[in-house]
Amino acid sequence: MQPTFVLVHGAFANSFSFAPLQAELGLLGHRSVAVDLPGHGFAATYPRAYQAPQDLAGLATTPGAIKGVTLADNAAHLIGILERAKRNGPVILVSHSRGGITATVAANRRPDLIDRIVYVSAWCPVDLDVSAYYAEPEMAAVDVTALASAMVANPAELGLLRSNFRTADPGVLAAFKAAFLADGTDEEFMVFLNTFQPDENLDAGTPDDRAQPDSWGRIPRTYVRLAEDTSVPLAMQDRMIREGDALTPENPYDVRTLPGSHLKWLVDPAPAARLLAGIATLLPAAS
Repeated sequence: MQPTFVLVHGAFANSFSFAPLQAELGLLGHRSVAVDLPGHGFAATYPRAYQAPQDLAGLATTPGAIKGVTLADNAAHLIGILERAKRNGPVILVSHSRGGITATVAANRRPDLIDRIVYVSAWCPVDLDVSAYYAEPEMAAVDVTALASAMVANPAELGLLRSNFRTADPGVLAAFKAAFLADGTDEEFMVFLNTFQPDENLDAGTPDDRAQPDSWGRIPRTYVRLAEDTSVPLAMQDRMIREGDALTPENPYDVRTLPGSHLKWLVDPAPAARLLAGIATLLPAAS
């Protein structure tokens, strides 16, 4: 029986970014579902102040629908989708970037719903909370200050993270491109940037949300490294793998590598689709 790929997006992203990958998977004969976490996709807030000409003062104060959304909310939403997908056969849960945090919590809570979990340059915290990893040596090359320069509000006051992806500031745009799609054309970068939504929730998890050996640790897993990623550098991706393997050495990661930056696998999705199709063959025949 063919599995269903359930695809979980990262920060400020949504299901729209998976459309090209889903097309490639479909052409290979695979079923997939792209998830919009709460407050994402058509549930996102795009304030009028975000439109041109922009009103940055208004953008900094306009409420957003994602305020108050928690990691628990994200995980509950994902579990509901996994329950529905599981009725049709095996499920392969694929997460990217910050989506890995939600995937990990769902796997902690309902490992029975997941036949294989795949992290694509995604966060799977084991030893630390995600915020703490940013102070680690593996993240030293990430220019967090440049990326934060696009923030237009005080997160504590607004109750969410808000970034102005429609800025015309050349320095900020250059920092975004270097972080996310350095190997893409300027046109590809601008197209992808316009799929991002301005708001993201604040909750990145607690120690209780880290990978747990008796639940998450039972699920067969794959880590897909993105070799030229400068947003989640290769050194940090390898640390995620090492920590997971140390947690459950009897069930180590199956490790794959794709060339490219943080977003290139979504802009040019055919290699990733073939890789995922190959991972599907790892499921037990009895499934």
